[in-house]
Amino acid sequence: MDSAQSRFRSLFDDLNREIIGQEQLVERLLIALLADGHLLVEGPPGLAKTRAIRCLGSRLEGSFHRIQFTPDLLPADLTGTEIFRPQDGSFSFQQGPLFHNLILADEINRAPAKVQSALLEAMAERQITVGQTSYSLADPFLVMATQNPIEQEGTYPLPEAQLDRFLLHVRVDYPAAEIEQKILDLNRREARTGAASAPPTPADSFMPLRAAELKRARQDVLDLHLADNLRDYLLQLVLATRSPDKWPPLNGHISYGASPRATIALDRCARAKAWLAGRDFVIPEDIQQLAFDVLRHRLILSYEAEAKGIDQDQMINALLSCVPAP
Repeated sequence: MDSAQSRFRSLFDDLNREIIGQEQLVERLLIALLADGHLLVEGPPGLAKTRAIRCLGSRLEGSFHRIQFTPDLLPADLTGTEIFRPQDGSFSFQQGPLFHNLILADEINRAPAKVQSALLEAMAERQITVGQTSYSLADPFLVMATQNPIEQEGTYPLPEAQLDRFLLHVRVDYPAAEIEQKILDLNRREARTGAASAPPTPADSFMPLRAAELKRARQDVLDLHLADNLRDYLLQLVLATRSPDKWPPLNGHISYGASPRATIALDRCARAKAWLAGRDFVIPEDIQQLAFDVLRHRLILSYEAEAKGIDQDQMINALLSCVPAP
């Protein structure tokens, strides 16, 4: 394990000391950071989604901003706007919250389509346009959007074409009893010291990750070895979603399969997962474990599947069982 891998492993361990019981969410955050993508996190309130990205932001050389999405939000509330200066009759651009490195788009489905489009355009193009001028966004730039699956009144579901722009769709659930006891103990310790009311700060033993270190880590991930047979396996998984009639467990259950973005995302994420694990090569389990988060939001099921109560995760399980691994 080289120094860059050691740094990210220390970052992973450090985050898990403050975000108890959400190791998968922490790992997916780091994978998205290494793969230069964005993630959509879905889960009930109170599961440390906000805390996770705030803690990550405090351990990176950069800035963090949280945006609470509401029905009255406007695109300019994200991108910024031109401000008139009466002193000299000129206009100056006032940057919006998207000009930060880490963005938490809290309850993204609460905002109308124009606001969602403004965010998703920034995610895809890494720039925003106000009037006739385009402005480049920060590098690194990572968006973690959240959705509450419980309450759907007054929400604007994201269209499938916009969901496709997210690298990963991560689901989080309630912790087990023993984990919740640890959360209770941590909360009591923070309340005693006053840490709960202050922004999370990195442990004294962990120095914030510099932009140059992240750039090198991303290059290492891109250079990581992926065997030809694993590349073909990865491709077959995605292609099978587009031809479900050729696979009996999928036949009649998928209306639209995953796009080429899924192939790219699965490749990048599998390499990042292997690199975080301290390996210099990808194994089939890297691809299989990430297939759920990469494909979950990219499969459109048929009416027949919905009538049978089949969801995307069940379809991905069937996909993994019928496409032979190398």
